[in-house]
Amino acid sequence: MLYIQNKIFEIKGQSVMLDFDLANMYQVETRALKQAVKRNMERFPPDFMFQLTKTEWQKLITICDNLPEGKKENKLVSN
Repeated sequence: MLYIQNKIFEIKGQSVMLDFDLANMYQVETRALKQAVKRNMERFPPDFMFQLTKTEWQKLITICDNLPEGKKENKLVSN
């Protein structure tokens, strides 16, 4: 449970998990998770995903030094 709690951030006033953390939790590639969500959008609430602006992403990576190096360009978030 602590592992998951460490992967939840507050962004835009909402508790969210980043797409790559959610994919890792389900043991799938991030790309596969995004494709599955897009194919099944009717199964998710309208606010399930949102895209961060470049400024929001830069702010997130400055306060979250535990983000994996290869993920610092990714901006899609699931809440």
